[in-house]
Amino acid sequence: MAAYILAVDQGTTSSRAILFDAALSIAGQAQEEFPQHYPASGWVEHDPEDLWRTTVATMRLAVARAGVAPASIAAIGIANQRETTLVWDRATGRTIYNAIVWQDRRTADRCAQLKADGAEALVTARTGLLLDPYFSATKIAWILDHVPGARARAEAGELAFGTVDSFLLWRMTGGRVHATDATNAARTLLFDIHTGEWDAELCRLLGVPMAMLPSVQDCAAEFGVTISDLLDAPVAIRGIAGDQHAATVGQACFAPGMAKATYGTGCFAMLNTGTTPVASRNRLLTTIAYQLEGVRTYALEGAIFAAGATVQWLRDGLGVIANAAETGALAATADPAQDIYLVPAFVGLGAPYWDAGARGALYGLTRGTGPRELARAALESVGYQTRDLIEAMHADWQAPGRTVLRVDGGMTASDWAMQFLSDMLAAPVDRPVVQETTALGAAYLAGLRAGVLPQPDEFAQRWALDRRFTPALDGSERARKYAGWQDAVRRTRTTG
Repeated sequence: MAAYILAVDQGTTSSRAILFDAALSIAGQAQEEFPQHYPASGWVEHDPEDLWRTTVATMRLAVARAGVAPASIAAIGIANQRETTLVWDRATGRTIYNAIVWQDRRTADRCAQLKADGAEALVTARTGLLLDPYFSATKIAWILDHVPGARARAEAGELAFGTVDSFLLWRMTGGRVHATDATNAARTLLFDIHTGEWDAELCRLLGVPMAMLPSVQDCAAEFGVTISDLLDAPVAIRGIAGDQHAATVGQACFAPGMAKATYGTGCFAMLNTGTTPVASRNRLLTTIAYQLEGVRTYALEGAIFAAGATVQWLRDGLGVIANAAETGALAATADPAQDIYLVPAFVGLGAPYWDAGARGALYGLTRGTGPRELARAALESVGYQTRDLIEAMHADWQAPGRTVLRVDGGMTASDWAMQFLSDMLAAPVDRPVVQETTALGAAYLAGLRAGVLPQPDEFAQRWALDRRFTPALDGSERARKYAGWQDAVRRTRTTG
């Protein structure tokens, strides 16, 4: 019986594939980085062929390392960087422009104009999102308006739009399937999260022909079958979710009130609110956490644009560290008398501020400030930003006590950073044994559909704790430090 699940985790800086067995132990894995392209200030692009090439290469390598026959793979699950936008020719499968990455800010003026025209209330009511360059729709319109002839071709049905999952699915099935799942659709500004359908009025408003859009399915569904030469045998694709939604599933946050935060390039926190969407009063996003058997479970989400990216900046931009693992040790030896605040608004500020024009700033520098203090400020900025999100979530959705935060992603390997996070939240922070929760979530969705993995309640019982971090910082010191952060953000913001 086919019992292995192959999970694809296509991220912002690398593609990863992990082969899980029926007990969800890792049998084989592979990862490959790919280049980022910055053609203008605030623009971020990927070569779509890099996304495809690295995805295929890591899938094949993970299977080879496991020594498993493709016929033993029951299903493929895909998790993907969200909002990143691709447009391709239906006849050839070739993209007409580079992938415009979620971090890209080129459509900030268009979003500002739409806000000035009073469009945001309608957009938010139907999609749960805000008008921001982060989301896909204005990226699609930009491509159609800047590639000669593209808009006419799109209106004629010759071009297809997809987020990365949809693009990979198209390629994996040899162009036979143009589909996505509800979580990715919910990040486009074009999808009504209450009806579960594309919205014709929003498509007209944002200049996106409906003929371009993929069909929308559950997160666990029969998405199609791969072409035989992908893995030397056809394999069913049975799970798709945006990376943060897959991580929510992988962290087994199935009950209302459960929350997770994933620390990768950015940080994305989700609070499960059950089957009823909660409208945010604090500029958070209302989104679909996951959709199973036609039932949508909703979440409040906050997005931080720079988490791991801040540490990467220390390494690649300033050269003050050689690798990310150094930051915790440096932070631990920083001068406690220096209050250094780094506001990492390299591509603007995300939730709850949504300030596309803000740029990064450092406050409190002295002649004694060095690599140690910068490392501490970088890690602390992640804790402060996470508190911003959690405070907004609790203001929007009242829950008894302080929510335990389940964490995952590369930065959670730093005990120092996780302890500071717990200190700043005044709440427990739980790090699981399995850190690859995004891939795990994608695998679970595919395995659930394939019938080789259990229902959510039983899956949740398998979640295992590696370490719980509990608050140790004095309350007055916590308040003083957070007040300093709030002042730094106030000085950095260009709006509000």
